[in-house]
Amino acid sequence: MAHDEHGAIHAHDQSGIGKPGIEKLVTRTIEVEMSDAMKFEPAEVSVKKGETIHFVVHNGGKLRHEFVLGTQRALKEHAELMKKFPGMEHDEPNMASVEAGQTGHVIWKFTGTGKVPFACLQAGHFDAGMKGMVSVAAVNSNGRSGR
Repeated sequence: MAHDEHGAIHAHDQSGIGKPGIEKLVTRTIEVEMSDAMKFEPAEVSVKKGETIHFVVHNGGKLRHEFVLGTQRALKEHAELMKKFPGMEHDEPNMASVEAGQTGHVIWKFTGTGKVPFACLQAGHFDAGMKGMVSVAAVNSNGRSGR
């Protein structure tokens, strides 16, 4: 992932994790709850290659939280950057920064298979374990998930 001069992650450099989705092509909606216990619920999600997912992320806590899809390396680098610039604002298709009690949205198309991490990159939240994983399975010719 590329970062601009302020360290923002740019979604067009997300080749390994998929690409921004188109709302009218959403195949499924997955609701994710973020809490001040530094947890996502669910923390593990399964999708199929080619699916466009609408993540509805609700912040049930009193702190700002984020839902950010990215490679493990990029998430870790960005979490470190957030420690230096904790007030940094984000507006990228692979992320939702959500104030307490609010709901955010990410629409994402998973174009490959494997594991796609997600995390909260607010200062200290990543280190506290606020992470999750999307498992992307291949689809067999019969339309069923494969490994």
